Amino acid sequence: MRAVEKSDLTGRARLREAALELFAERGFEATSTRAVAAAAGLSPALVTRHFGSKEGLRAAVDEHVLDRIGGELAALAPADGSTLMESLGEVSARLFGADPVLRGYLRQVLVEGGETSASLFGRLLSGARAELERLSEVYGEHGPDEQWAPFQMLCLILGPLLLERVMQPGLDEPMFAPEVLARRSAANQRLLLRGFYGSLEDGGAT
Repeated sequence: MRAVEKSDLTGRARLREAALELFAERGFEATSTRAVAAAAGLSPALVTRHFGSKEGLRAAVDEHVLDRIGGELAALAPADGSTLMESLGEVSARLFGADPVLRGYLRQVLVEGGETSASLFGRLLSGARAELERLSEVYGEHGPDEQWAPFQMLCLILGPLLLERVMQPGLDEPMFAPEVLARRSAANQRLLLRGFYGSLEDGGAT
């Protein structure tokens, strides 16, 4: 849910919000600046005035999305370090579970491919690396594989978002419903903390 009504936003913010919703629904290529302006109730000329081009508009939407994710993570400061993993799970659920537009936007951008998609993923990857460093400080010096762990973490978070339409038929409840998110988050936390076979001694598996 948006923090303020669209009528209370500046023209620039209204265009950005309209673009976020239309890009999430249709994708970047299929959305015209005229459609964005119409959805915002503003003149198409204002897109050029505020953003320079359609690509500039998408860059502004990307920054807004990344700022929102970064702001949620930056505000995360659990009193007890042992709850950090759980708190990260709650942030992820709050960001993606409560906002189908955000999910749709990330899904559209990440599956489009190309330089812009790779750039956005790279910035998400940098954020994942930072959070893994914070987790390693709390849960022990013998952290995960430094190269692949950020990718693995993003796969856990983004996988359901990207595959929502094909995963849903195999579930009895909406996969982003609060109770489903809580259960999936708990399963992810167990996987990250102990692994599928964390109880096996080294060399016990062949």
